[in-house]
Amino acid sequence: MEIIAGTKENFKILAITIGIIVITMIVTRVVRWFINRSFIAASKKLKVDATRYRFFKHAATMMIWLLSLGVIISFIPALKAFAITLFAGAGILVALIGFAAQEAFSNIVSGVFIVMFRPFRVGDMIKVGSLQYGIVEDITLRHTVIISFENKRIIIPNSVISSDVIINDTISDEYICKWVEIGISYDSNIDLAIKIMQEESEKHPLSIDNRTNDMIKDDDPIVEVRLMELDEYSVNLRAYVWTNDAFHAPRMRTDINKAVKKRFDQEGVEIPFPYRTVVYKKDLPPNS
Repeated sequence: MEIIAGTKENFKILAITIGIIVITMIVTRVVRWFINRSFIAASKKLKVDATRYRFFKHAATMMIWLLSLGVIISFIPALKAFAITLFAGAGILVALIGFAAQEAFSNIVSGVFIVMFRPFRVGDMIKVGSLQYGIVEDITLRHTVIISFENKRIIIPNSVISSDVIINDTISDEYICKWVEIGISYDSNIDLAIKIMQEESEKHPLSIDNRTNDMIKDDDPIVEVRLMELDEYSVNLRAYVWTNDAFHAPRMRTDINKAVKKRFDQEGVEIPFPYRTVVYKKDLPPNS
């Protein structure tokens, strides 16, 4: 009889545990759906930033599962007794948990600071440290997800990204100046090369006129081209091309590079390459 009673009690505990997990999953889905719906409704009327709502959605999910875990522990006598024993030594427990979970807490706190002070937002194009540029896809309690232009997901802990240098191209002003740098030979016509670079840059559909009124009155060019360096075998020119589309600025630069190369070929402007003179020892005079 005791075995049967024990078996029934175990089945009861198992059924309650499964029931709580199922209810938690349903409540989690409902809460996330409600948050998504509220964000979509608000975004139609206001310019709502997706960063805060996504972080709040992850935080709400974590709180629901923690509450569910507490309910499960309260229904299972063995776990309840174990939990009471642990809480009896709360000082030691807090010290152990704090030491073991300090990195996790650091990520959560860093995530909260990111959402509060917003050095970057969901959808921004950023560069973290020495990494390549990418688009912020999500900010969770633990990490930030960035999509690279190779469609790879870069997962960076919030504590790491908070302490690193971040270059944000779209945080408040989407206007960006893209450099188009090309070297020409010393024998080429530098004025012609500058004229070609200006014309091809201005023709690109993403290129914009970012001159001030004073610059327009002074008849400054839309695209300024400067001689940056007299290199060992080339004269290096740099065109400053402005655009208000930071996401497609790299494509604009590659398009302009291609257009300038074609014009240089047509009009006789040479893009140089290194020359090397090789002398074989057998060709040297006998006394060398």
